Amino acid sequence: MRTTPSRQSSGENGVFKISNYPLESLEAELDLADFAIAVASADDKTVSCGRRYSTPRDNVTFEADSTVLVDGYKWWFSAEIYKSYLYCAARIIRSEGGVITAYDGDRVMAVFIGDSKNSNAAKTALKIHYAASNIINPVLKKKYPKSSYSVGHVVGIDTSEVHVARTGIRGSNDLVWIGRAANYAAKLSARPETYRTYVTKEVYKKLNKESKLSSGTDMWTPVTWSEFDNRTIYGSNYSWTIT
Repeated sequence: MRTTPSRQSSGENGVFKISNYPLESLEAELDLADFAIAVASADDKTVSCGRRYSTPRDNVTFEADSTVLVDGYKWWFSAEIYKSYLYCAARIIRSEGGVITAYDGDRVMAVFIGDSKNSNAAKTALKIHYAASNIINPVLKKKYPKSSYSVGHVVGIDTSEVHVARTGIRGSNDLVWIGRAANYAAKLSARPETYRTYVTKEVYKKLNKESKLSSGTDMWTPVTWSEFDNRTIYGSNYSWTIT
């Protein structure tokens, strides 16, 4: 169930291109600008200048556990792990309609928009778990049989309104994602590997049956987020087979 770019408009200003995802077009346009945009389309709410608008937003952070890796292994081995994990994650994100917004060391951040954004993001996370367990680690073990290292990872997902600002100086700047989803997703991805995927309650409530249930069983377990006001989040160790 892929989110497609068919909802985008060419617009009078020519910002949105037919062959691009909406956020890709916006990011390209920001190269010509100095400040900010808001991303908008159907289900959450944004308040701007006292007026309310419908908005989309799902923010996902994927993180491989690299602390042990960089402290205990050669740089070239670490680089190979980074590249393998991020390559697989990026391919899966794009295949499910996500747009990659940033790479940060062992992390990749992506956004999903459209009617099924929460379910598509969750499906992406479960596929990345499958890739790490059934593709990356087996190949790693085969190539380096004497190494005990295996790739660990955690994915965090939240949904909310988010704004984008360009920060820095001309010639040395970047996009900063401002809003709850970007912050919460990053914090969730830093949680222990007790579960490979964590979602907020807001995301869980919007999951479709395909992304919530496996043979009638809920794939998601309620967890108390003790590090953050004891709110309920949901964790999963299920994976989604890549064919």
